[in-house]
Amino acid sequence: MGKNGKKEKKVKGAEKTAAKMEKKVSKRSKRGEEDLEALIAEFQSLDAKKTQVVEMPCPPPSPRLNASLSAHPDKEELILFGGEFFNGKKTYLYNDLFFYNIKKNNWVKCDIPNPPPPRCAHQAVVVPQGGGQLWVFGGEFASPDGNTFYHYKDLWVLHLATNTWENIKVPGAPSGRSGHRMVLSKRQLLLFGGFHESARDFVYYNDVYCFSLDSFSWSRLLPSGSGPLPRSACQMTSTPDASGVIIYGGYSKLKTKKDLEKGTIHSDMFLLKREGKDDQEKWSWSRLSPSGSKPPPRSGFSLAVGPGGRALLFGGVCDEEEDETLEGDFCNDLYLYDIGKNRWFPAQLRSTKTDTKKSRRGKKSVAGGQEQEEGESTAAATEGPIEVVKEIVTEDGTVMTIKEVIQGVRTEEEKEEDDVDEDIEGSASASLIEPCPRSSTMATVRQGKLFLYGGMFEVGDRQFTLNDFYCLDLHKMDQWDILVHMDPNTQEWLEESDSEGDDKEEEEEAKKDDDESEVESVDNEKEEEHPSVNGGESVTDYQTRTMEYWVALARANMGPDIKDKKVTKVGIAMAKVFYEDQ
Repeated sequence: MGKNGKKEKKVKGAEKTAAKMEKKVSKRSKRGEEDLEALIAEFQSLDAKKTQVVEMPCPPPSPRLNASLSAHPDKEELILFGGEFFNGKKTYLYNDLFFYNIKKNNWVKCDIPNPPPPRCAHQAVVVPQGGGQLWVFGGEFASPDGNTFYHYKDLWVLHLATNTWENIKVPGAPSGRSGHRMVLSKRQLLLFGGFHESARDFVYYNDVYCFSLDSFSWSRLLPSGSGPLPRSACQMTSTPDASGVIIYGGYSKLKTKKDLEKGTIHSDMFLLKREGKDDQEKWSWSRLSPSGSKPPPRSGFSLAVGPGGRALLFGGVCDEEEDETLEGDFCNDLYLYDIGKNRWFPAQLRSTKTDTKKSRRGKKSVAGGQEQEEGESTAAATEGPIEVVKEIVTEDGTVMTIKEVIQGVRTEEEKEEDDVDEDIEGSASASLIEPCPRSSTMATVRQGKLFLYGGMFEVGDRQFTLNDFYCLDLHKMDQWDILVHMDPNTQEWLEESDSEGDDKEEEEEAKKDDDESEVESVDNEKEEEHPSVNGGESVTDYQTRTMEYWVALARANMGPDIKDKKVTKVGIAMAKVFYEDQ
């Protein structure tokens, strides 16, 4: 009883701390969010000009992470929405929508009027009702410099049968957040956790919300028992009988000093169980202690649900934090969790004997010894594990080190099998066909096949964002198929220390693009132009003179339910953005 009491006090204390921090974050982030709201409203203004659905065959989506990849409920298609990209200087957020035809192996970009504004780290859930629907909640938008964030608390549904977006506006929704998790359980969308961050503060959540697909209403669940501590980016999986959900892992951080933060990688597991009839449901938390080979603690892993209701966990990064330094290993291993047996086990390809590959981040490796080509492989049968190091030199001279650990203590029969494999030319190449170590990859399963798209890894201070595409048949487990290949070394990276001349060149190119888009919009349709800036007019004078116009535009983009005071602030911010652009 004593231990349980301490645990309950610890959870309640964490909840109080989270509530206080949430109030601080809300106050401090208002000003920054108002500026971002102006940018978001501008995006929505541009999207509002679209009047019809346009579907165009296209190359694979650009490199990105923290997008959503979902399997179509009826068709042999995958749906990719949103995401983010960082080139070393600027952060880009997307709200583009792509469909991938599995049989034809081709991509189609679908422009639909009035979509959700650009975002990443949101959640998307597919449901079969109404000809198929894609439900999207929350996520975040960031300023181009990546220092200011806006967290959405909106709910959208994409009607797949008619290719139309609909913004579902009902009271009682969760607060704005990203990094949360949302799954379908019976006729409900269950949402857990996430975080909200401003320029100076952050807060993590462990609350649970339910959205009814029958009544279109939100409700907050208050489960009994001790649940998970606040966190984001966990694994959330519905049980096969829809009686509850499994929560595993995740990430959170706390301020240890005034300007110092300490991250925590969680590796605990909980069951949120539903009991009682639909009109008298009761929910309860209980801790699970799974058996088997558990995945090493990590963050940024990808998750999907495979055949038989097994939860899949791929990749991620195992961080090691010391004071203000961050080091870690990126992974490309695959684990499965059998919900019925409450057991973890590693998923290994039948055609390979190699273990997990990892790539180190935080420090740049120094080249030493002879360089090995990418296609070379080394194997040995000894009593202890052997670490094989492969080095890839990028164009800027950075050395990326990929480590492969080959486990020892094998039987003589296994050693003989390896000796035979070494004589088969195709064996070495097959073992190299696999996704490189990464985190924040988009993952989904369709017809027993696991699909992985994009993600990122780091070498030193440089981030590589990917758009490669892999597929693994979970029934055969024989090999990874490469659907889209990408050479990370071809990706441009802009250092923060680049000259001002590069900045001016970027501004000129951006201005040129703006001018071209303005000319194109004028040519294509007769539209009302924004009020022009008079010569010598100050920003205050311009805002005063055009106030009515900008407030009306803000109202049109934000909808009738937003308070006048907030709409006015956004309108003023939009006028300022336009004035500065001129």
